Amino acid sequence: MTLLLGWLSVVAAGVFSAHVLQKLCFPYFWRDLLFLLKVIRYGVKLELSKLTASVCTVLDKFIQQAQRIPDKPFVIYDGNVHTYRDIEQRSNRLANVFLETVHLMKGDCIALLMSNEPDFLCVWFGLAKVGCSVAFLNTNIKSKSLLHCINCCGAKTLIVGSDLAECLDDILTSLLEDSIQVWAMKSQSERTQVHTLLDKIDAASDQPVPAVLRATTSLKSPTLYIFTSGTTGLPKAAVITHLQSLKAAAGFWAFGATEDDVMYIPLPLYHSAASLIGIGGTIELGATCILKRKFSASQFWNDCRNHDVTVFQYIGELCRYLCNQPKLLFKYDLIKYNMVKDEPVKNPYGFCQRVERGETGLLLSKVSAISPFFGYAGSKQLTEKKLMRDVFVKGDAYFNTGDLMAEDQEGFICFRDRVGDTFRWKGENVATTEITETLGQVDFIQEVNVYGVEVQGHEGRAGMAAMITRPGCMFDGKKLFEHVVRDIPAYARPLFIRRQEVMEMTSTFKHQKFHLVQSGFNPSTISDLLYVLDYQLTSYIPLTDSIYQSILSGERKL
Repeated sequence: MTLLLGWLSVVAAGVFSAHVLQKLCFPYFWRDLLFLLKVIRYGVKLELSKLTASVCTVLDKFIQQAQRIPDKPFVIYDGNVHTYRDIEQRSNRLANVFLETVHLMKGDCIALLMSNEPDFLCVWFGLAKVGCSVAFLNTNIKSKSLLHCINCCGAKTLIVGSDLAECLDDILTSLLEDSIQVWAMKSQSERTQVHTLLDKIDAASDQPVPAVLRATTSLKSPTLYIFTSGTTGLPKAAVITHLQSLKAAAGFWAFGATEDDVMYIPLPLYHSAASLIGIGGTIELGATCILKRKFSASQFWNDCRNHDVTVFQYIGELCRYLCNQPKLLFKYDLIKYNMVKDEPVKNPYGFCQRVERGETGLLLSKVSAISPFFGYAGSKQLTEKKLMRDVFVKGDAYFNTGDLMAEDQEGFICFRDRVGDTFRWKGENVATTEITETLGQVDFIQEVNVYGVEVQGHEGRAGMAAMITRPGCMFDGKKLFEHVVRDIPAYARPLFIRRQEVMEMTSTFKHQKFHLVQSGFNPSTISDLLYVLDYQLTSYIPLTDSIYQSILSGERKL
């Protein structure tokens, strides 16, 4: 008996010690394990669906929810409630218009240029119901970039929101020459070449179009094209399959959200965060979302209180901090990156090196059968540029995110910066090469180098351009302002200008950005002439110490 009690005491002590050790060293073990099992179960369910004759897409799930909870609010926008039935019926009307009037066919790719509004969803769903894939266009892009995006996804039809019709002024002729038909969400149009949709919706039937049109037998079929911000040139169309859409739509569910939650979506719907995770996640749960036209810091908490918001969606630039996120299910690595040379650090054998915990490194995601990379529409070269091969061993392949991240001692990862010829501002990635090319068209500029600088109290980096004026020419702040406002999206415009006599170059004859980034825009420490973008004076004006201090204090808005 004494021996038995002794053994029981030893076992109890061992269990207790193991429990204490687990709590101290692995405090999130059980929570992470349950989350992992939950995600794996969903993944297995998707894999099993491949064996069936048809796939239940995100659109199918929306239609199911509209039948199950027709009167439940789906989208609340600008104080107006749109139920699941409302969006279902209006998207049906649009689907019938697309079939009978626009003459779209299953398999067509349609470009969509619309701001955040309920009709964005109605058009998106209506197009999907007739079997079309949809290319979401960034509402900030203009002229050449906009035309490029429409052409590269193979779209022969463009649907534009009523508030964005003027964006087509510079490219309408080119669109018509390329046999691309343009339809506006308006009742009447000033241009005979632009067709109207709103006047045709009311007369259309709200009965569903044949389900066979939207049916698909492959999870890998493309359903959307979502454009990058153009970090290595012009924007590229990332292929979004039904598989990716379904995975994204499960995000809220995986993290414990339910149909009783109210989602707050202030992000643009042309971004995957808002459309795939936000709208898709709301549909997956049968929940309600509060859709904002754009993010507003002054309205944010009032909106959350007024609508009893329980979940809100954001990217780091919208807040003063980044919420810690748990480690991802799929394989990723942080590698050492040389910011001066703008390249990964290699060991003597030519392989990349992982960073120590707490150290900032370049985020790579391993490409495998579990986490495939479907690439970009168009040239295979665009896809190959985003892949890094032979990273740690011969034959491996990783997707290069272009993000510099850091992992803390508890395994949580957070964003630090962007690498290369790009920086992030106002939630958008800015390609310096494209801005450099645009600024180079100004007649008094001989050479220009675009980069991003940190601004106290702001997330991301503000655009800045170092430039040399042509011999015999004068710097013209007003002319530069007019050019920038006309041809460059608001988030990508250089807020600061630095005039130089000589442009510093790297050993490989590239513009040196590192030292420019480090020196910032402080007029008291920089001998070069500095200027700041001023919307009130419609010009670039000299950056004085008082203006500099007003920027740091937040008195002067950027």
